[in-house]
Amino acid sequence: MKGVFSDRISDVPRSFIREILKVAIDRSIISFAGGLPNRDLFPVAALKEASARVFDIYGSDALQYANSEGFLKLREYIADRYKEKGLAFTPDNILITNGSQQGLDLMAKVIVNEGDDVIIEEPGYLGAIQAFSLYKPMYHPVPVDDYGMDIAALQRVMSKARPKLMYTVPNFQNPSGISYPEENRRAVAETLEGSDCYLMEDDPYGELRYTGTPAPSFKKLLPAQTILLGTFSKTLVPGFRLGWIAAPDDLMEKLIIAKQAADLHTTQFIQMITYQYLTDNDTEAHIRLIKDRYGKQLAAMLASLDEFCPPGVTHTHPQGGMFIWAALPQGLSSRVLLDYALKDKVIFVPGDTFYINRSESNDMRLNFSCMDENMIRTGIERLGKAIRMMLNE
Repeated sequence: MKGVFSDRISDVPRSFIREILKVAIDRSIISFAGGLPNRDLFPVAALKEASARVFDIYGSDALQYANSEGFLKLREYIADRYKEKGLAFTPDNILITNGSQQGLDLMAKVIVNEGDDVIIEEPGYLGAIQAFSLYKPMYHPVPVDDYGMDIAALQRVMSKARPKLMYTVPNFQNPSGISYPEENRRAVAETLEGSDCYLMEDDPYGELRYTGTPAPSFKKLLPAQTILLGTFSKTLVPGFRLGWIAAPDDLMEKLIIAKQAADLHTTQFIQMITYQYLTDNDTEAHIRLIKDRYGKQLAAMLASLDEFCPPGVTHTHPQGGMFIWAALPQGLSSRVLLDYALKDKVIFVPGDTFYINRSESNDMRLNFSCMDENMIRTGIERLGKAIRMMLNE
């Protein structure tokens, strides 16, 4: 039926990542495409025990409708974790969401009108681009690299536009894996301070640091304007789809209304299981286990890239997270490379996916978290072979 669909949905891109993961169903393909945690590290037995404990403690109440803000004990736990990091939040400042992806949607729904100025990183997280695009903003991409955000470019945006929202992933950024150094964060905060722009700090990977020293949260540097997003997907299990927004009181009131309109509340049973697991188990030991495994997998991918890729191929050197950003020599297309790589049973995400209105790029995102070192080495060897084939034709 023509003319039925809303203008809102017409310009929103499909998720290339979700599309290419359909290819990865073939077990013979080595996939560096998805941002998937390693399923071998999911605490299945402990979660099974936590589920039984929830029924023992709460009975049928665990299956009832719940309040929109989220399970109070879980919100208290999150607020206490922030306090340990020197960030002042109360449980009333925490809203439980269906993954941090819903947090993106709720923030855009509350803040962004059609045509409003929104700052995003370039390259930036595809999920944020999708979520915000529903509300038809005017995007202002600002480049990021090993040194953080391009301050001169940010200052130019602030001088010519009136952004209401800026989205960042300052720790082990998706897709690049880079982290903003402290000096760069302070410069970003100084540039935004006193404006009417909220800074949304999405931190799904912050607990996954393998080397180096953490830099301060924007909440410390720009407290009145910073909104935090968090998730249990990377340190517990992704399938629970459990995240949160940490926001000041005035914004939280609007977010709760948006949450009620969207889905009433996030599943209380899953929240209860998560809280029970967190309180009954040594979560720090579990995170150390993840960090040890991922750190080795990151090292394996970095070493394999250096060994198997031809001269002219460059890549980032993340200190944590789940991704490496690699680049072919200028003038080459990672989309074309993907066709070669598929013939040799290896896939990745071409870089143009992470830009606004770009159909070609020499960049690509590589995930290292969901397979062991031997598989990583084999996959990167295949990728290096595919690059050489493309260069020779």
